[in-house]
Formats: sequence, structure tokens, C-alpha cells
Amino acid sequence: MPRKIRELIRDLRKAGFVNRGGKGSHRNYTHPKGVRVTISGNPSDDAKPYQEKEVRNSIEEAQE
Repeated sequence: MPRKIRELIRDLRKAGFVNRGGKGSHRNYTHPKGVRVTISGNPSDDAKPYQEKEVRNSIEEAQE
């Protein structure tokens, strides 16, 4: 069962990412180390596999 967009957002916030806004259903998150990621979709939508991978890779990059 795929994760929800809200779960990806929660993971990003826990890792120190900050929402810098967006247009429509897009949200742009930035980490103080310069890592950026964009998440699209409503919080209750299922996350696509590429979104889960992008969030996972961004969090790993920010922790290096």
C-alpha cells in the first residue's frame, strides 16, 4: 500500500526541511544545507514511487 503525501511531508519536516511555499498543490521544501525537493499532490493523495524515492534521497543527502 503506497504512503500518503502527508507522510512524506512529515518525514521532510522531521529531517529539518522547511516549506518555502508553492503554487497550487505543489510544495517546495528546502534544507539549510541547500538540498531542495518539490512535492506535488494533496496531503490525502497516494504518493507515487518516484516521489517516495526523491524524498528518501533528499533526506539522505541532507544528512551527509
